[in-house]
Amino acid sequence: MALSLILFGLGVGLISLLFLLEKQLQDNFERNLAGIDLVVGAKGSPLQMILCSMYHIDAPTGNVSLGEVRPFLNPKHPLIDQAVPLALGDSYQGSRIVGTDQNILDLYEVEIGEGKVWENNFEVTAGAAVAEKLGLKLGSEFNSSHGFMDSDKMEHDHATPFRVSGILKPSGTVLDQLLLTTPQSFWLVHDHEEAVEEEHEEHEDHAHHDHDHDHAPEPPKSLLDEDPEKEITSLLLTFKGRSYQSLNLARNINENTDLQAASPAIEINRLFNLMDTGERALRMLAIIITIVSGLSIFISLFSSLRDRRYELALMRVMGGRPTTLFNLIVIEGVLLALMGFVFGMILSHTGMYFLAGALEESYRYNFSAWVFQVEDLYLLVGSLILGMVAAVIPATQASKTDISDTLTQ
Repeated sequence: MALSLILFGLGVGLISLLFLLEKQLQDNFERNLAGIDLVVGAKGSPLQMILCSMYHIDAPTGNVSLGEVRPFLNPKHPLIDQAVPLALGDSYQGSRIVGTDQNILDLYEVEIGEGKVWENNFEVTAGAAVAEKLGLKLGSEFNSSHGFMDSDKMEHDHATPFRVSGILKPSGTVLDQLLLTTPQSFWLVHDHEEAVEEEHEEHEDHAHHDHDHDHAPEPPKSLLDEDPEKEITSLLLTFKGRSYQSLNLARNINENTDLQAASPAIEINRLFNLMDTGERALRMLAIIITIVSGLSIFISLFSSLRDRRYELALMRVMGGRPTTLFNLIVIEGVLLALMGFVFGMILSHTGMYFLAGALEESYRYNFSAWVFQVEDLYLLVGSLILGMVAAVIPATQASKTDISDTLTQ
């Protein structure tokens, strides 16, 4: 009987865990679509570009020059409402630093919690989760590292450290996990040491003036006025409206330029279709385990009747009706299924608790183990029905107990 319960719990737990993972992944991916219509970047895998630029869980496909993407940055573009630049490739203790402008906050509908939004080079606004994880406070300083791995060997030797000017409110979006600064900060870190030193002197002057409250530091100039040879990683675009031209913009970019354009909605649907095959296979396995455990409960109840025949016969002698015995065995089957369901729920949510950390590292989102969903209710009903069905034949057998034969034996 114990083996039946363990099997039943494993089956239910696996199904519940799959529902938990699927629902939270889907919610996180959909939440971070953020109304973005198109991502434009270097040629390569469109899915890789989407995962890197929007979800920050892959490497960039490459960089593009400002000269190539400048038309999309033009505020007078007839089709584009917003173009948010991204400069990627550096990190701090494994958390990504993103060179961008303040429009990204509007895109994801995120507000500042403490301090102020980054305005000047080497100022950083930290997401709520990354600030907590790395222990960053207002005024904290650090040097960036090349790439996305946490390695001292890859640390940049730039004279001006990044300085935390603000911390965002928790939002449940990918911005919770990012360190936001200006694209120019990226270029300065990678430029010649002399250029970095000049920026360092300017930054010190700014800090001095800011301390004396004489005047605010000058923000970096618009990307439209920067050297066209300078590079960024990608652009996040939103359209002014749905039109024939906007819907064909991606195809025109892909066919007529050296750039690549990809629709987030299409690529994420493709990703879910790829994942769905594996999920279906696992779900089928879990269902088979649950059915086998249901059969196991049936065998356990059926075999236990042999040991309890005398007990059941005595109940009949004392006035127990056949329907009473039938109901008794059915209730026993339902209770066994209920115990298996509870065991499965404990397994699935405990498993999710231990998986959450690894998932947050991989996907850079928060995952909760203690989320209960409507699918759990369906699982409960299914478990009870399975327990009832498994008990019907043993219950019928029990209700037909021959009193005289059993007591004679």
